[in-house]
Amino acid sequence: MTLTDKIALVTGASRGIGAATAKALAARGAHIVLVARTPGGLEETEEAIHKAGGTATIAPIDLIDGDLIGRLADAVAQRWGKLDLLVLNAAMLGTLAPVPSIDPKEFSRLLTLNVGANQALIAAFDPLLRRSDAARMAVLTSSVAATPRAYWGAYGASKAALETLTLAYAEEMTDLIDLRVAIVDPGATATAMRKDAYPGEDPTTIKQPAAVGEAIAALLESDFPTGHRLRIG
Repeated sequence: MTLTDKIALVTGASRGIGAATAKALAARGAHIVLVARTPGGLEETEEAIHKAGGTATIAPIDLIDGDLIGRLADAVAQRWGKLDLLVLNAAMLGTLAPVPSIDPKEFSRLLTLNVGANQALIAAFDPLLRRSDAARMAVLTSSVAATPRAYWGAYGASKAALETLTLAYAEEMTDLIDLRVAIVDPGATATAMRKDAYPGEDPTTIKQPAAVGEAIAALLESDFPTGHRLRIG
């Protein structure tokens, strides 16, 4: 599937995997709606895309605010009338802690961003995905969603919930529209989140976000079946 003139929305696009994915999709001809909280980072991503000959629009919003998600969907509807590609990347790690020691307030915020905000995005953009000839979603996950790890309970639980939520949506759309959902585990990647989790790790010894972005873009232009799982080594 060619991505030329497709409308794509990428969350967490101000840095790391989100920014790299946005650049890779733009290089393949898609117009990218860049979403994140930090305008400065979004502007850097937008500038890099424009310098490379691509097109993008920034949307600096806090995804925890459901009202803002609705307004963004309205704006996309008015300007383009559809959404072809949705990359659910934005997430927070939270504090790595034993399950009995998880801070309730932080856990609530983590679930709101990692799960609730993604449900709100799907709800808001569902009408626009239905207008696409070939809607595609890439959902970023982690190995701890399927293989529980000590001290990673909060983050792992949120990613397990996200997988279930998005794959259920894919099943609901079967026979209604051509929507395909892929679950993407980027593996060890040199991101700010990875640095928080492994502060002593040398980032030059693991893959860079650009490699993940290219893999996601290649996936989205392929004929993958819904429910496909991609682990980027």
